[in-house]
Amino acid sequence: MLNNFFVSRFLKTLALLTFAQSLPLAAGAQTENLNAPLPVVQNETHTTNTSDSTSTTRTTTTTTTTTTTRTTQHSGVVTNHPRVIIALGGGGTRGCAHIGVLRVLEKEGIKIDGIAGTSIGAIIGGLYAAGVSLDEIEERILNRSLLKSFQTVPIPVRVAVIPVFFIPHLFGYHPYDGLYKGNRFRNYLNDSVPEGNREIESLKMPFVAVASNLLDAKPYAIGKGNLGRAIQASSAIPVLRRPVVIDDKLLIDGGLQANLPAKQARAMGADIVIAVNVDEQFNKDVSKKSFRKIGSVSHRVINMILAKVDEDQINAADILICPEVNNIQILSSKSRDARNAIAAGEKATKAMVDQIKARISSPIKPKVAEQLSAPE
Repeated sequence: MLNNFFVSRFLKTLALLTFAQSLPLAAGAQTENLNAPLPVVQNETHTTNTSDSTSTTRTTTTTTTTTTTRTTQHSGVVTNHPRVIIALGGGGTRGCAHIGVLRVLEKEGIKIDGIAGTSIGAIIGGLYAAGVSLDEIEERILNRSLLKSFQTVPIPVRVAVIPVFFIPHLFGYHPYDGLYKGNRFRNYLNDSVPEGNREIESLKMPFVAVASNLLDAKPYAIGKGNLGRAIQASSAIPVLRRPVVIDDKLLIDGGLQANLPAKQARAMGADIVIAVNVDEQFNKDVSKKSFRKIGSVSHRVINMILAKVDEDQINAADILICPEVNNIQILSSKSRDARNAIAAGEKATKAMVDQIKARISSPIKPKVAEQLSAPE
């Protein structure tokens, strides 16, 4: 019952914050060099192919250029291959699929030039960008050390002592709303990466963590500053975790407005955006009886809201990978679910390898007339 109470509070907050704005919400409030509007695409045509109902490829052609090669420059390094940025979406435990996706890309020699991540996508993507191996990230998830740092006290216990949180207010102390500060999680993340990689600017692989700003109700791509703090903000689930102050922003989980950060990946100067969507897929029949279970309706509604938020972002991706993770709860703490998500990520990506390689090797035809420069 306590878990259901928590889900109800989370759902209420999520719904209020999401539907207070027009959906889908446009990307905004970016970090330095990310705050320019996305350039306009002219004379686009799209073709869509689907493989095993797990993933989708978009190829875009333009009539505004006949360029067959393009030079990509970042941090003084000039290359002749397209700049590939991967967008890792939020989705709690289902986001463990990102490990499987990155593992297959790595084994196939598909080079990733940068990562934009939201919530669990920021956690896995940030650690990976900081040089932590996929095997180590997987081990930290399976041995529950990452979860224990995220939830310092079990959720039911925290909910049971909610009345205690009102005591400081009686004495004039008014902390931000939420059960956890998240500082232990931030420290855990910083301790998990090499000391020289604790600032986003020092990472060899460009990375942004996407959060939602409570003050202006817009998504915010964090591309500088402390890595642990950026991920802490991107994964600050409303009600469960307190908002995080960065500069003049008050940030919470990015899943409210940019759960699949494809636009933020595009703004990093991507020629090709690979988006990994771990939302529930509504392509299967669901029986009415399944909604007699306590908490089943709120669970479904949360997934519906996330899917709606992601609609606009999906259109910004060139390649869409959709692991089959429908049977995994967002806040599951079971190692078995994490393993299943990883396996689902591997399976979905293997089905897309040939199409990804073909897209990368094809002549570069940018979606935009003028690419944005990558964040420094």
